[in-house]
Amino acid sequence: MRALLLIAAAILSVATQAARADDTEPAWRASALALVPAGYVAGLAYRTDGSTGYLAIYPAPSNDPKTPASVYAARQALVVTLTPDATRAVSAEIKPRNDPDDGDSDFAKLHTELAGKRPSLPDGTEPCSLGAWSIDKDPNGLNVRAEPSVKARVLGTLPPPYRLKLGGAENTPEGGWLTEFRIIGFKDGWFLIEGARPPGKDYEDEKRYPRNAPKPYAGRGWVASNKVGAAYANGGTRAGGLFQAPFVDAKWMPAQRELGGALDTDGGPKRLLACSGYWGLVESHDGVRGWWRALCSNQVTNCS
Repeated sequence: MRALLLIAAAILSVATQAARADDTEPAWRASALALVPAGYVAGLAYRTDGSTGYLAIYPAPSNDPKTPASVYAARQALVVTLTPDATRAVSAEIKPRNDPDDGDSDFAKLHTELAGKRPSLPDGTEPCSLGAWSIDKDPNGLNVRAEPSVKARVLGTLPPPYRLKLGGAENTPEGGWLTEFRIIGFKDGWFLIEGARPPGKDYEDEKRYPRNAPKPYAGRGWVASNKVGAAYANGGTRAGGLFQAPFVDAKWMPAQRELGGALDTDGGPKRLLACSGYWGLVESHDGVRGWWRALCSNQVTNCS
């Protein structure tokens, strides 16, 4: 049921974002930018109601991995008083945003569902739901720890890239199969993961997959964020760039793929830095740092 809802939400959001990408900003937005308080970044002007305009704003550090934004946090808007013809901003003030009106209600429901799982996670953990893999090449494997700390007890390891010695699949990645898992939380530079799968097992012939192939620790535990990678998936947002905060009306920034061209579901980010809900805070290969919704761990096709 969740998968069907996610697909429906993506289709709806694609249509919404495509339409908004072609919309012309209201005339008053340009003058309203001068009224955005220090410490905030303006996004879309999402509504005009007579002589009042509403501008989405988010804290400037929302795309800083040390202070990543939360999709579950209360939102704010810059409420702008306009001239009678609604063409220029006269004054503005920040107010709580009780009616996001961003055309993303389906994902809001999904995030509410994820938020309900917070009690089952360690204290202070940000609930997430993303596919990912280990990029650690240490022959001893990536340590999975009991707590988000390098001093915490090691519960087990995730294998380094793996190649079948005889007769592996033709589509085996050049560097070998990576160990995949699910990210279910984030805290202080660490991802909480579970469900790790033996590297390549889901892509190789089951009858030929060696019984002595490396087996990962499949339980719940913490791995350092700088040892984790993923592929871009279709999260129903505007393609070609990243968002300054994990919301579809945040500031949008163009970004590039590894081999050039506008960012899309072909490939993955240079770095995965943090997560919140279905969003991942990433750094693109051309150095843009921002949020992309939906990451997956498919190693043979894109995740469109």
